[in-house]
Amino acid sequence: MAASDRMVLGPLVGSIDQGTSSTRFLVFNAKTAELLSHHQVEIQQKFPKEGWVEQDPKEILKSVHECVERTCEKLQQLNIDITNIKAIGVSNQRETTVVWDKTTGEPLYNAIVWLDLRTQSTVERLLKRIPGKNKAFFKFRTGLPLSTYFSAVKLRWLLDNVEEIRQAVDDGRAMFGTIDSWLIWSLTGGKNGGVHCTDVTNASRTMLFNIHSLEWDPELCQFFDIPMEILPKVRSSSEIYGLMKISPSLKSGALTGVPISGCLGDQSAALVGQMCFQDGQAKNTYGTGCFLLCNTGQKSVFSEHGLLTTIAYKLGRDKSVCYALEGSVAIAGAVVRWLRDNLGIVKTAQEVEKLAAEVGTSYGCYFVPAFSGLYAPYWEPSARGIICGLTQFTNKNHIAFAALEAVCFQTREILDAMNKDCGIPLNQLQVDGGMTNNKVLMQLQSDILCIPVVKPSMPETTALGAAMAAGAAEGVGIWSLNPGDWTAVTCERFEPQINPEESEFRYARWKKAVMKSMGWETSEAPPNGDTSIFCSLPLGFFIMSSMIMLIGAKYVSG
Repeated sequence: MAASDRMVLGPLVGSIDQGTSSTRFLVFNAKTAELLSHHQVEIQQKFPKEGWVEQDPKEILKSVHECVERTCEKLQQLNIDITNIKAIGVSNQRETTVVWDKTTGEPLYNAIVWLDLRTQSTVERLLKRIPGKNKAFFKFRTGLPLSTYFSAVKLRWLLDNVEEIRQAVDDGRAMFGTIDSWLIWSLTGGKNGGVHCTDVTNASRTMLFNIHSLEWDPELCQFFDIPMEILPKVRSSSEIYGLMKISPSLKSGALTGVPISGCLGDQSAALVGQMCFQDGQAKNTYGTGCFLLCNTGQKSVFSEHGLLTTIAYKLGRDKSVCYALEGSVAIAGAVVRWLRDNLGIVKTAQEVEKLAAEVGTSYGCYFVPAFSGLYAPYWEPSARGIICGLTQFTNKNHIAFAALEAVCFQTREILDAMNKDCGIPLNQLQVDGGMTNNKVLMQLQSDILCIPVVKPSMPETTALGAAMAAGAAEGVGIWSLNPGDWTAVTCERFEPQINPEESEFRYARWKKAVMKSMGWETSEAPPNGDTSIFCSLPLGFFIMSSMIMLIGAKYVSG
């Protein structure tokens, strides 16, 4: 079809949304924020050992190229001219750690995913070097407790355990980054001049970044023994980082020459996409995990109730940085995937809603999905998942309901903590993310919080936030961040339908279950889970000698 026949919609912005379970590329109209087309590819997670979670950085990069190319094809089928795509934003799963060789462009190990627990012994070793073994020792510099969650300990583990990475560091070939850095470097040329950078929101999740000076902190790097030369340059969340380049090996190049000009960690991107630009505005995203962020403006607020202090965004090189309080829950959508892939009680994620709706209750069954320990507000790595309150009457429907209810109870815990820290309780909760399509979950959430839950009709707020940052960047300037220029967003609203007494009763039972989930794992557990009685030398010797004596006695008597 001739180019003159193609639909002209004004400037468009693309958004790469690279999450834990999938990669997507979405294209928005910069004037109306309308989503025009998208493509999604599921990403494989690898579990090589108990508690380990990895992904292949090359698979992630390939999925990005595939999503970009397929979305562009869909746009052309809709008669939309892809030359109108003027900028690209990136949002990404945070903390997930990649190290690659800048001379070959090849990853030196799989990406260690944010959920991964292998670094617990690393954390315990580092704690011994801190006065009083205080996990919050670096809190006023980083906003974070010392935990397996953040990138610094993952990078420390890689340096301690992967010879190829140690050698590459010694040779000056190694580059470190979170997923945004790996993608931007690869998409802007890779080994042929790729840009090695990150933005302030992603840097603030590493434990190597000073959230006040907005620079890598030499003392933190020294504490974790991380060479600063492998770290990416830290930029704002909205500026031109580089231009998209052709990828000959992946036959990808539809958007060659388009600037990548927005970058936000996924939860910050959702905050921007929900337009939470005022102090006290908050949103909750339901993805693989669950993340409640409250904008605290230009003031960094430090929690007394287990929340994190993080950078919300910095929308331009010369713009002020804004901070947020964050409540992080490790397992939300991941519990649905677990019911599907591990237990096999459903074939699709959508079936969980149907099973839960059929019973409308957990029948006293409570599920604490602490597969990766407990995050906010407990920060308890020794916790493990439990299902309790089971009877002979319990069936898969009740377990499905309990799984959804668990997501809501975890949100209640972090919302309670946030209300205590902020002093002004939220009167409604703005929500987004893939799980918000589950109406049973949304109604349950309103019932358990005893406040309305408000879901925008266009739930792709994470991708939208990255697109907004990209379109608003200096040198692009096609997306206004002025609230007066925005069209009204239509929303679906869920009101509480149970009385507060019932909500409190169920929440109290949940808290009781949480207490029972703690203390399951200890660092003293024998390697590989070997609990054989022969691990005890005296006991093993006694049993073996007794068997020999019995055989000897039988031989003599015979």
